[in-house]
Order: sequence, then structure tokens, then C-alpha cells
Amino acid sequence: MSYQDDDALFPRKAYLLAQTFFIQDNRDELTQHAHKYDFDMLFFDQMADFKMALHQAPHDALFVVDLDVLSSLQKNDGNRTLFLRDLFAQLPDDRDYVYLQTERQSGRFLLQQMLVESNCLAFADKPIANEKLVEKLFNLFARSRHAESSMVLMLGDTGVFDQSLLATRNIRLVEHGDAHTLHRLAKQLQPDVVIIDERHYRQTDAIVPILKRNLEADPSMEIILLLEKSDEALSRKAVSDGFDTILLGKAADILSQQLVNRLSKIRLNQDLISRDRATGLLNKVGFQQRAHEVIMMAEAEGKPLGLAVVDIDKFKTINDTWGHHFGDIVIKRLSLTLGAFMGPHDLLSRFGGEEFVVLVWDITPEKMLEKLNAMREAFGALRFEVEPGEFRQFSFSGGASFTPKFTTETALFLEADAMLYQAKQNGRNRICA
Repeated sequence: MSYQDDDALFPRKAYLLAQTFFIQDNRDELTQHAHKYDFDMLFFDQMADFKMALHQAPHDALFVVDLDVLSSLQKNDGNRTLFLRDLFAQLPDDRDYVYLQTERQSGRFLLQQMLVESNCLAFADKPIANEKLVEKLFNLFARSRHAESSMVLMLGDTGVFDQSLLATRNIRLVEHGDAHTLHRLAKQLQPDVVIIDERHYRQTDAIVPILKRNLEADPSMEIILLLEKSDEALSRKAVSDGFDTILLGKAADILSQQLVNRLSKIRLNQDLISRDRATGLLNKVGFQQRAHEVIMMAEAEGKPLGLAVVDIDKFKTINDTWGHHFGDIVIKRLSLTLGAFMGPHDLLSRFGGEEFVVLVWDITPEKMLEKLNAMREAFGALRFEVEPGEFRQFSFSGGASFTPKFTTETALFLEADAMLYQAKQNGRNRICA
């Protein structure tokens, strides 16, 4: 059994493998909620059909497996006993899966271990409300579009790391050789992690206090000491001096994987502070920090930037007419629409309410306006189901500013915000610059 809808209308897909009765009881409501979030649900109750669909599915689709289906397959195979591990092995291993399980299943540690080993993107316990499940799937769609880069500043030889591995994880490693100027470079680059090797620390033990006492330093920045071999006395002194973590020299791939794992936790902690919980986008604090880095990098490389402030037209009317929950859906769908136009060095932020800020790397004013109008038209083409069978479309207005005329995040924002006001005054649903 499968359910199809217009591919052009809902380009994002979530594929659900579940038992027939689950689909019959929940399909309509799940589909309705999914359409509000601008994606479609496709339903399957046969493993063979599900596997065939996976091979043809787009790369950004989500795949949801109800574990009760696998349990039924165990019981219904009359030829031989099927173990869950055999059934997990039938799922294509080039995809990641969201697993739905009962509370009883979640209490079995060995089953949880098998889930993790079976390309588990996430799991959830049943019963889970249809609306909540759809919202969680939307968050996974949004999260997959925001793979942030990390920066590591190292005082010492970066050759101890597997730089190709770090590059695949979007980690930029910057080498520096002068302990006396490290604090100035850290202030400029605002790295996520500073690594200091043992030799430099022994020569200049005041490095860490100087780094940490800089009022402009990011308080979440971690400082790591890299020791050549275990040294209890030096480790005790390093902790007293303010190092956050101590690593021992190992094979380059092991050391690099340790750094990757550490940065994953740092990113998670930073996200709690710097990201909007509803959309997964950068919030105002996160954007301002990242924009500073991008502007500095663009200046160093001679690349032009464009900044835009966009605001949903008549958003108060949307909230007053259909409720704040519907307004949240409009905001989330706009976040996905804007995100589809973002390049790897671009930034997208929800500043608050219905206001978004876009910073685009290496773009001329003419191309920036083309991009913004393409965004505006794409959002304006979205159909929102405000009541069963009743659809509405909405718009946004925007203002833009550019470097090198404006050289700071604040100056760029103030100019773009003034242009946004002009767009609103001139009739809305337009971009001014």
C-alpha cells in the first residue's frame, strides 16, 4: 500500500513503513499535518514495496520504520525463524532511518543497540501524537540543511591530524606558530577550539589565562592541550591554568576522530544558545557571531557580500485569523524555502517573530536581487491549507545592503532594515535596495 501526491507541490518526502491498521487509522491526519509543513507522507505496509521506493527516493527524504512491522515479519515467515538483525539487514544500508518503537521495545537494551547499528537517524517511543511526529520529522528535515562548519586554531604543527578527515566533517584547521600573537588571532577568527601543543605551553604558560581573559573572546571556546605523552604533573598544572581538555598524542586518525567527537558536542551546546528552536536556524545571537567571521573572511579574500532582511507581510493578520500555531507553520515553511537558496558559505537567521536575515557570500548587488526575488516568488507560490480544502498564499517583503559600501554586520543590517521599511511602504511583496 502506498500513497502518492503531487511531487511538484510537496518536493520533500517522508516514507513510512507501518502495519496496515496503523496506516488506515492515521494516514489522513498524518498527511494533513505533513502538508502544512510543506512535505508529503508516503505509506507502505510491505517491506518489498518500501525497499523498492527507497532505491528511487531523493537523497533528502526521511525514512520511518515502525518496529511492529519487523515483529510481524518475524512471526509470519513460516519457512524459517527470522531474527530482527536479519530484518534490519534487509533495509538498504545507504539510508538512515527513524524508528518507532513501543515502550516495551525501548526497554530492551540489545534492541536499542541493534537500532544504533542499523543506520538509526533517530528513534521515538509510541504512542506519539500524529502532529508531534510530523513536527519532529520537520525538525529533522530542517536540521539536515544546517550543517555548520567548525574552526580549530592550533598553536603547533597541524600535521599530527588527518586533515582530509577533518575536511570531510567541515572542520577548518588553522596553524599558527607564535604564542605571543595567538590571542590576537583568536580574537579575529573566533574559533570553536584552540589547541596548544606541549612544546609551546612549556615555553609560554601564560597563554591560556591571556586567551580566557579577553572580554571579546567567545566564552564557549574550548582550549585543549596536546601532550606528547602522559605527564601527571604537567597535566595538573594545565588544568589549574585553565585548559578545558587534555589530549595525548596518538595516530592521526584517532586524534582527528577525538577532535570530531569533541566538536560535535561543542556544536550541540552552541546550538542551544545560538539557534532558534522552532526552525533550527541561527538566532540573532548566533547570526551576529557567525556574520562577524564571514565578513572578516570576505574582507581578507576580497569577496563581496549581500545582506537582506525579509519580513512576512501582514503576519499579525495571519495569526489573528488562523491562530498562532498556523503562524508558526508559515514561519517554518518560509525557513525551508529560504534555506533551499543558501550556499555553503551563506548564513540564514530567524531574528525573531516573522523576521529573517540572509547573508550571501561572493555575490553582486544584481545577483543578490535576483536571488531574493526568486526566494520571494518561491514562497509566494506555496499553498497553505487554512481550512480543509481551502488554500491561501502569502508573501514577504525584503530590504538589501551590500559590501564594500557597508563594512560591518551592524551597518549592513541597519541599511537593509531601512530598505525593508521602504518595501513595506511601497506596497509590500517586493525587494528594495
